[in-house]
Amino acid sequence: MATPHNTAEKGDIARIVLMPGDPLRAKFIAETFLDDPKEFNHVRGMLGYTGTYKGHRISVMGSGMGMPSIGIYSYELFSIYDVDAIIRIGSTGSMVPEVKIYDVVLAEASFSTSSYGKTQNGDESDIKYPDPELNATIKAAAADLGYPLVCAPINSSDVFYGDDPNAVEKTKAMEHGCVCAEMESFALFHNAKHLGKKAACLLTVSDSMVTNEATTAEERQNSFTRMMEIALEAACRC
Repeated sequence: MATPHNTAEKGDIARIVLMPGDPLRAKFIAETFLDDPKEFNHVRGMLGYTGTYKGHRISVMGSGMGMPSIGIYSYELFSIYDVDAIIRIGSTGSMVPEVKIYDVVLAEASFSTSSYGKTQNGDESDIKYPDPELNATIKAAAADLGYPLVCAPINSSDVFYGDDPNAVEKTKAMEHGCVCAEMESFALFHNAKHLGKKAACLLTVSDSMVTNEATTAEERQNSFTRMMEIALEAACRC
């Protein structure tokens, strides 16, 4: 059953989906890691592929930027395409000096001032949580691969270019122990909880708000391989 945003039919998408923000990162993962990848979507350039990794059927699809975008795609994957679990694999900006460029962060909670949950179904909570079993699987996969993880709360923001002189959201995020910021996990976690599904968020630090270091768009697209390998290994165990 196709939707206005996805031409896939039921059965074209695996039960577990890795979801980078950038559709070109989805293409890179499919072509680099998956055996016999088949494209199932290209509407609006939001590429999606299904293939196998170590004999396990896995899909990968872009989400776009921001909560409205991942909100649409994840809701459809969960509710229409019978997806059981989504692991977001994205980039993030470090908010603390201890978290450095290329560190891999596993979200233990997502704090936001967004109204996404309230608008979607009246949920006014400002903290959303990943599935604990899925997070445990990701931690085990990372340990077996020998890749360190930073496990901590993160900030999920509606705004990339913020001009708030008082930095209200950042201040609140720091009070909640958030170590980095991105723009999608809050909506993903909300949809998963609302629909009785599983979600997690694995991030690679692409820039630092502390040191002003930054990676290039090409590096973000092609070089975050540790995060990709962890997610793929975890997906095999789900």
